Amino acid sequence: MASVHREIVIERPPAEVWGALADVGALHTRLAPGFVTDCRLEPGARVVTFANGMVARELIVDVDGERRRVAWAVVGGRLSHHNASAQVFAAGDGASRFVWIADFLPDEHAPQVAAMIDHGLAAIKRHLDIG
Repeated sequence: MASVHREIVIERPPAEVWGALADVGALHTRLAPGFVTDCRLEPGARVVTFANGMVARELIVDVDGERRRVAWAVVGGRLSHHNASAQVFAAGDGASRFVWIADFLPDEHAPQVAAMIDHGLAAIKRHLDIG
């Protein structure tokens, strides 16, 4: 199984970054505008439309306020398995460390998944960073 681990530092307090991440139905407005163009909630899931036109149905596995972590699983599509999580940690001086991990099959999709995560993190940083 392939795994992609990425992290960035965002110059914004963890509570504020967590607020944007935890609002699972507002990816396109609160967390990653420009990377995500639409997001609509369904019972237990969200349907996400990305700027590249890809649409994914993501089951919301967990929204953990104590750990500032959201976990989800993509169902359907070109991957036979996909689960991911994003988590916010304090990084000192009022900043946040944003960690995104995805595990998926088949392995050969690693370059595309990594590129999407990199684009997503860049959009998150552009939108939330105040530094």
